[in-house]
Amino acid sequence: MDLKLELIVLPVSDVDRARAFYEKAGFRLDVDKAPTGDWRAVHLTPPGSQASIIFGKGLTPAAPGSVQGLYLIVSDIEAAREELLGRGIEVSEVFHDAGGVLFHGHEGGEVTHDLPGQGRLTGRHPEGTSYASYATFSDPDGNGWVLQEITERLPGR
Repeated sequence: MDLKLELIVLPVSDVDRARAFYEKAGFRLDVDKAPTGDWRAVHLTPPGSQASIIFGKGLTPAAPGSVQGLYLIVSDIEAAREELLGRGIEVSEVFHDAGGVLFHGHEGGEVTHDLPGQGRLTGRHPEGTSYASYATFSDPDGNGWVLQEITERLPGR
């Protein structure tokens, strides 16, 4: 059985503001439908992605900004960061985790788990290790995104 993640629901407080932000970030608008005054769905897809996001009115009871740790995979972390900055999106500096490959902090790009050896170090991973370099940004409501550089996939991916 194949299970494919295709759609992530984001809670937002202002649908038009969120739509403008994601379009500015380069996401493709797929659908914006409001068949009633109580329901609206805006569906967008990041460039090159098979998975999409959806937000709107009447879609979720979750608090705006409560989704954290949404990963966007890129082949060149510095180029991706520069492109987002050029589009007017605030993005953290590139960093890597002191403890190795996995970045554990998601809220606002800060480390949120107090694990030995964990912490953010400035710049790409010194060995250019795949899965080990990051940058973060948030949408206007605070939903948190992580750019992760992957140049060589783990087996089976």
